Amino acid sequence: MRASLLTLLCVVAAAAAQVPDYAHGCAHGSCYPATGDLLVGREKNLKASSSCGMRRKEPYCIVSHLQDEKKCFDCDSRRPYDPVYNTINHRIDNVITAFKPHRKKSWWQSENGKSDVFIQLDLEAEFHFTHLIMTYKTFRPAAMLIERSADFARTWQVYRYFAHDCAAAFPGISQGPLRNINDIICESRYSDIEPSTEGEVIYRVLEPAIRIEDPYSPDIQNQLKITNLRVNFTKLHTLGDNLLDPRAEIKEKYYYAIYELVVRGNCFCYGHASECAPINGIRDDIEGMVHGRCVCNHNTKGLNCELCDDFHNDLPWKPAEGRNTNACKKCNCNGHSSTCHFDMAVYLAMGNTSGGVCDDCQHNTMGRNCEMCKPFYYKDPIKDMRDPRVCVACDCDPDGSQNGGMCDSHTDPSLGMVGGQCRCKANVGGPRCDKCKTGFFGLSAENPQGCQPCWCDNRGTVSGSSQCDPISGDCFCKRLVTGRSCDQCLSEHWALSHDLNGCRGCECDIGGALDNHCSMESGQCRCRGHMMGRECTQVESGYFFMALDHFLYEAELAKMGQVSQLVFFFRTHPGRPATWTGMGFARVPEGGTLEFLLTNIPYSMEYDLLIRYESQMPRDWEEVRITVIRPGPIPTSSPCGNTIPDDDKLTVSLNAGARFVVPPQPVCLERGVTYTVRFEFRRYHDANSILTGADAVILVDSISLMPRHFSMEMFNAGDSASSIRKQTYERYRCHEVAKSVTRPLMSDTCAKLITSMSAIVNDGALPCNCDLQGSVSSLCDVRGGQCRCRPNLIGRRCDQCAPGTYGFGPSGCIACGCSLEGSVSRLCDKFTGQCQCRPGAFGQHCDGCQAGHWGFPNCRPCQCNGHADKCDQRTGACIKCKDNTGGDKCERCANGYYGNPVLGIAFSGQCRPCPCPDGPNSGRHFAASCYQDNRNRQIICNCNQGYTGDRCDECAPGYFGNPSQPGGHCQPCQCHNNIDMSDMGACDRQTGECRKCLYNTEGPSCGICKSGYFGDASRRNCRKCTCNFLGTDSSQCMERGDCVCQRSTGQCQCLQNVIGLTCDHCAPNHWNLASGKACETCGCDPNNSVTSSCNEFTGQCQCRDGFGGKTCTECQENYWGDPRTQCRGCDCDWRGIETSQCNRVTGHCVCQQGVSGVRCDQCARGFSGQFPNCQPCHQCFGDWDRIVQDLAVRTKALAERAHEIQTTGLTGAYEKAFRDLEEKLAQAQGIVNARNATAAAVATLMELIEDLRAQIGETTDTLNRLEGDLTMVQDSNSEASKELSALEREAKELNLTSEQLHHQLDVLKNSNFLGAYDSIRSSYNKSRDAERRANASTTTKPSTVSQSADTRRRTERLITAKKDDFNRKNAANKRALGELSTRAQGLDIKKINEKVCGAPGDAPCGESPCGGAGCRDDEGNRHCGGLNCNGAVAVADNALERAKHAEKELNKAMGEVEGLFTKVAEAKTKAEEAKGKAQAALDKATATKNKVERSNNDLRDLIKQIRDFLTQEGADPDSIEAVANHVLELSIPASPLQIRHLADEIKDRVRSLSNVDAILAQTQDDVRKAEQLLLDAKRARHHSEEVKTTAETVKQALVDAKTTQTSAEKAIARAKADIDMTETRLAQIESETSNGEKDLNDAMDRLGTLGQEINALKTKRANNSMAAARAEETATMARDKANEAKQILDGQLTDKYHEVQQRVDSKAKAVQDAKKRAEGLRDDAKDLLKDAQSKLQRLAELEKNYEENQRRLEGKARQLDGLEDKMKGILHDINKQIQIYNTCQ
Repeated sequence: MRASLLTLLCVVAAAAAQVPDYAHGCAHGSCYPATGDLLVGREKNLKASSSCGMRRKEPYCIVSHLQDEKKCFDCDSRRPYDPVYNTINHRIDNVITAFKPHRKKSWWQSENGKSDVFIQLDLEAEFHFTHLIMTYKTFRPAAMLIERSADFARTWQVYRYFAHDCAAAFPGISQGPLRNINDIICESRYSDIEPSTEGEVIYRVLEPAIRIEDPYSPDIQNQLKITNLRVNFTKLHTLGDNLLDPRAEIKEKYYYAIYELVVRGNCFCYGHASECAPINGIRDDIEGMVHGRCVCNHNTKGLNCELCDDFHNDLPWKPAEGRNTNACKKCNCNGHSSTCHFDMAVYLAMGNTSGGVCDDCQHNTMGRNCEMCKPFYYKDPIKDMRDPRVCVACDCDPDGSQNGGMCDSHTDPSLGMVGGQCRCKANVGGPRCDKCKTGFFGLSAENPQGCQPCWCDNRGTVSGSSQCDPISGDCFCKRLVTGRSCDQCLSEHWALSHDLNGCRGCECDIGGALDNHCSMESGQCRCRGHMMGRECTQVESGYFFMALDHFLYEAELAKMGQVSQLVFFFRTHPGRPATWTGMGFARVPEGGTLEFLLTNIPYSMEYDLLIRYESQMPRDWEEVRITVIRPGPIPTSSPCGNTIPDDDKLTVSLNAGARFVVPPQPVCLERGVTYTVRFEFRRYHDANSILTGADAVILVDSISLMPRHFSMEMFNAGDSASSIRKQTYERYRCHEVAKSVTRPLMSDTCAKLITSMSAIVNDGALPCNCDLQGSVSSLCDVRGGQCRCRPNLIGRRCDQCAPGTYGFGPSGCIACGCSLEGSVSRLCDKFTGQCQCRPGAFGQHCDGCQAGHWGFPNCRPCQCNGHADKCDQRTGACIKCKDNTGGDKCERCANGYYGNPVLGIAFSGQCRPCPCPDGPNSGRHFAASCYQDNRNRQIICNCNQGYTGDRCDECAPGYFGNPSQPGGHCQPCQCHNNIDMSDMGACDRQTGECRKCLYNTEGPSCGICKSGYFGDASRRNCRKCTCNFLGTDSSQCMERGDCVCQRSTGQCQCLQNVIGLTCDHCAPNHWNLASGKACETCGCDPNNSVTSSCNEFTGQCQCRDGFGGKTCTECQENYWGDPRTQCRGCDCDWRGIETSQCNRVTGHCVCQQGVSGVRCDQCARGFSGQFPNCQPCHQCFGDWDRIVQDLAVRTKALAERAHEIQTTGLTGAYEKAFRDLEEKLAQAQGIVNARNATAAAVATLMELIEDLRAQIGETTDTLNRLEGDLTMVQDSNSEASKELSALEREAKELNLTSEQLHHQLDVLKNSNFLGAYDSIRSSYNKSRDAERRANASTTTKPSTVSQSADTRRRTERLITAKKDDFNRKNAANKRALGELSTRAQGLDIKKINEKVCGAPGDAPCGESPCGGAGCRDDEGNRHCGGLNCNGAVAVADNALERAKHAEKELNKAMGEVEGLFTKVAEAKTKAEEAKGKAQAALDKATATKNKVERSNNDLRDLIKQIRDFLTQEGADPDSIEAVANHVLELSIPASPLQIRHLADEIKDRVRSLSNVDAILAQTQDDVRKAEQLLLDAKRARHHSEEVKTTAETVKQALVDAKTTQTSAEKAIARAKADIDMTETRLAQIESETSNGEKDLNDAMDRLGTLGQEINALKTKRANNSMAAARAEETATMARDKANEAKQILDGQLTDKYHEVQQRVDSKAKAVQDAKKRAEGLRDDAKDLLKDAQSKLQRLAELEKNYEENQRRLEGKARQLDGLEDKMKGILHDINKQIQIYNTCQ
């Protein structure tokens, strides 16, 4: 033992020599708390992996006792250790030093034979660990090691290895000697097998043999810091017999056993604390315990003083070192902030003198020290910077001042700054910058200049001034000028100029223009469709304006009566104008009718009805009745709404000498409506004529609708212009010009007015639409639209053959040539020329009919494809088609069959039945038709509705049935239209059962709403049940918002006394729906309440006067008693009550402190004086009163105890225990006396004996304790006697003091009675005023009290109404907070650290080769990443190398692109050469074209002369024949000379001709051949024009080639610029990637993609090179093709050019693709950088949140400490007040 103490002293001395100096206090340098045993008070934190007897009693033997009689013992650690009753407990807590006499009788012991055992101490904070001492009861371990953790057992480091044989136990571990303080070695001096008991193991963290230069260095501090300590035993010392004998008895003597374990250390405070306090939750009354919370100095805080205190962050936190405290420095915020933080960048910038940055600067300040004013504030020059009002708000207009109203922040003459001065924008003035300068307007915040200059056009302003309104900016304009800048003419004016009025009128045409508005610059009016000219008075080419009779309706096209007939007139003299229109006339007898159908009314207005006719009678027709038949009634709101039925009935007479008539009354017609005009030729009468009425006829030509001018707005608007137009129209008789078919030339005045009318009626000009074949030109006559027709063509559009002609074509029409004998008339078919034959005639000229044909008299053969023998004689439709065919020509199969009957049976064209699935008439045919696919020869069925499948043998979706069976068919599924008819599984295809109901329905037919919904399923209106969860039966609700209701009505199943469709309110006379347990009855007293109903939310009944309470069963406020008998008012003295309401049962008033009595009208016990002036007695009364009360209580308790002893005796308390002992003894005696004792009886006897022994032992212990208690009671009695004596002495002293006070009181009473009286009276008056105000507040309504009561009731209602919502939100917030807390706890920077730097996040910086967050190298730089590190930083470095490599590849690619550019330039040169050659070919083609045109002109002259010759008189037939024969023998020469020679010969022949009329008939065929020759000449001209077009195309192609080459050059230049930009961007990426520690999780993937993009760019570069080679080849081909342009002018050069163009385009596109790839590479790099920056920002935010949470925790800890101090102070004050107010009675 002496050796052990000596060793301990050596260890302590050695440790003291290595730790810092503690001699001085914290004020002069570093300071450290005293060391102690860290095990003391931490029994629960000490654990062992193995302890004997924890589950059962276990035997063990002691090797040193093998010679003794008792060498083996038991270990039972199930009960706590007791030095008397339980000494065989050997738990781990026995090793803690207790300095008790039985120290060697208790120890820790492991299980037998177990080698791998550890002991672990878990500390609640960081501690300094100095050394460890272990004293063993058995052999010391053969091998062990000591480990420590500084991060609460997350990672462990080995301190020292101990082994008897280090090489065998711990191979590879050095055996010393120890050179550095942190070397890990294995030593053997503590591992010998001797001694067998009380052997020691000592470990010192700081070996005294190693000199420590700086005990404050981080390495030394880190070596001493621990949060957990673990001792691992790995091998037992044995005598070797366990190797020979494996029995368990052998292992009973080998185990680990420790008497004592000492762990010396102190709390770890970095030199900033000299003492430590308990951590929250740790007891502070354990003697010798080393606590873990530092009591920090030097302005630090934290569990280990590891942080600077709040507002002391001006210097970085550092551990105290020797005489240097390294105290944290207070921040300087000039009194404008109470918080700050440390910024290392600021600290370094300030030369390591100051790094504090103030947070949340107040009083409109900012800056690191809150030394500047915020923007929009300036420093008051007369105030100190620490003044709260030093910063004054700027008074600047934000719209007119710079920076949104910011002023100079302070006064600085050197910078020209004046504090508070506004800085105006360029065009703004004024002290506040709130006014525009002269010549400017429109102060605006968006304008960087503040105001806009006045933009006034001097042409439109008065006197040419440029000033404007400073607010609106409006200039001062001339009379016809408008606009803010006077730069626009007024509406309907244009040509802004310096004229007096500024503009001139538009003068747009009233009809041709949409309105009188025109362009201000050009004066162009807005024309109607296809109108043109500035004033819209002209029509576009190919358009015309209508004549007044444009809307013409031919009588021959009208519906005629039975006796009327069509009469065609033929033009006998082509040169003369016809006197009729159309094809001819309608011949109408007396009593006949004509009906005209009017379908093209263009404009709703009144029209004059023009009737054209030719009378065949000598006298006038007396009566012709005209009726306008409308499709229905005329709406009154329509333009013709004023028309009456009589207006549609006209009567006229037809003058025999005239050709037209206009009824005096117009007809009103509307646009888009179809009308019928009926003419009834009622009566022709001539008294002197011998003709009867039946012989009277008339020829009706046509009718026309002429717009009535004075019904149009342009003539009747009422203004002067419309009046002038009307007068002019009537003066020039413009209306009369259009009535006759042959009309005189129209005057320009009428033409202009009619043009306007036409534009209005037709909304613009009308298109000519000249027939391309029938008209000579596509242009028509502007006035009326008549096209220039070819021979024998009539109609405005030249689209009809004249009567007696046919064969509409480019040469006009051909005469019919109908035989007069065989045809009905001279008319023939206008297309075929077929004449209308008489019966029996056939052929084109009606000279017979062939048998066996149909369509008599125009017979044609029947066409029935061999499937019918005859056809309909009129229509040709085949009759009775055979072979299952059908159709008018038996050309198709009948329904239900397929095939091609046109082919015939020999070619398998017969019609076969459709197999769908069986043929027609089989009963299983479900298809309308079928056909055979030409590709696969499969039969395709066209199934009926409801059937599907290749053979229509299945039911379609939405149908069911079994069509595969005989008689089976498909029918619709009866699902109430609530399924998807396109879904195959919507219903069962066999049974029709609905399976996939939609629209919230269910059931076999989807006929009901599904559970939780209600409504009418057949109408698709199933809606979700909206049951109130509080009022609905909970069994009907799955969750809060999902309940079941009645499916048809939506009625929810309500709880008891709950009503409503949604169970949302209580039944009458019930309340409390919010309880969710059914509504409760109001329970209102029927006699005391106004009504039986109550408030639905609070349950408050409406009480009658005199009653109160929730159910009106109590007395009203300020009353008491039984309301069933009588209620009495509370009779309380208002001066002594606490509240006006007395006890409702007893009527006792609630008194104030110091007042008592039923009415609160007397002073209470402990108070003296006359009510209401009750004063508390002296403190002595309270002291004596407490003593007397305590003595009374104790005396009463002693009396009760004495009475109990007197009743039961001294043994009464233990009588039951003695009785149990006697019963067990008697039972044992009975077993012993039994003669035939069984084994069970013996066992029972043994158990009884054991129980008796145990109870005897417990009773003995109880008696011992009672004896001790009795001794303590005696001691307490003696102490109480002493206290009574002391109290008597104090009472005497108090009596003396009381007498002195009474004496002083008498002096006071006699000294100034009047002053005291005045004071009392003043107080009395104030009290009376207060009483009056209080009474008024309770009796007057409305008053403060009544308003407070109303407010309280409203608050209660709101609380009741919002309670559930609040509870739900509160619960949701709690859950959200819990989830956030869980997520916050789960935040771990270790994984991020590992992914970024490549090392585990919990590894110390000194041991991690890859560094991490917060790690720095020896030079103070951040350390993250390195060799063999797989973090994002290493990946970024690799990416940088790849980017450099990509840069080299791009440079190479750029060189290759330059080569491509050179080749393209060469191709351009060659294309230029080709262009020159093609130009030469074009010139040659042009010359050829000119020659051909000259030849054509000569040919035209020749043909003209031939025509003249043929029409001359005097040419004999022989001469004409000779000329014609010569012409026929000639061919068109190829050269102009030959053509001219031929023309001269023809001229000579013509001059010799005469007697032309005689031989004209003989030369008709020759004339036709000459016309054919003319057509051939036209074709030659057309061919030459095509040649010219081809040459021009070649020229244009060469121009396009040049343009394309230019584009290619530009594209290559852009590609080069993009490559340069890519290189620049890659350089930026290289500089930005240098900060590798800011990388992110997915950097590897993105950089891999970057490599792929670069490889793709390489591929594109190679493709570009190949494309350039191909482009060169293509250019060569283009040159060769250009050389052949002289011989090939028919399109080959054009084709080759297109090929060149496409290839150049493809190459340009490839270059463009390369550019896009480069841009994509640049964008990916940008995205990578942004992603990295966002991840780093996220890391910074997480660190900031972590630091903020730490600060909050520390703040809460400080707040709790402050609250604890306040609580102590409050308790002290309470005790003090109690002593003051105790009475003396």
